[in-house]
Amino acid sequence: MRKSHEMTVDRALLLYVLSLAEPYGVLSDVKLQQLCFLCELQMFGKGLKGFHFEFVRFAYGAFSRDLDNDLTSLRRKERVENFSPSDQVRDETLPLLLKGIDGNETNEKVRDLMQAVIATYGPQDVTAIMQSVESVELSTPQQPDFKIPIRDIVFHTTLLVPSRIEAPAEFLLPAHHLAKLNVSMGY
Repeated sequence: MRKSHEMTVDRALLLYVLSLAEPYGVLSDVKLQQLCFLCELQMFGKGLKGFHFEFVRFAYGAFSRDLDNDLTSLRRKERVENFSPSDQVRDETLPLLLKGIDGNETNEKVRDLMQAVIATYGPQDVTAIMQSVESVELSTPQQPDFKIPIRDIVFHTTLLVPSRIEAPAEFLLPAHHLAKLNVSMGY
């Protein structure tokens, strides 16, 4: 279960992903899910925690119910229309988020990883991204040397549980900054 500050960070970073992916054209639920999964996977690979989305194996790659719920909530709050951040998000939320990133080494690393993932996979179509995700090899803590590609994992199997993954560094913002982000996102 995500904590309230984790939900705020997840929603703000989700808006950031949407803004980064927008120049690459039409975005879909499937593509967004895969982009966020790849971002989160890269973060963990570098010993960082940014997103807190749990992902399961789904028919179209990785899927997070939390991500889906956050996107729906941001749409209800009129912060996202379809997959485009609102003007209010562009004018208030994203500058506020970026202000919280600048000068914090861990937050800057998370931002840079997200930018790199979106720059690499954003221009690809859904099929290509799904193939990239499904070729990712995962292992379990019990058998770290045994790796299996996601495409061979049974549907509905949990792929990623951030609360169980220890990362030496995490994307964090001070409480007063989180409060301002929440207000700008309508919470």
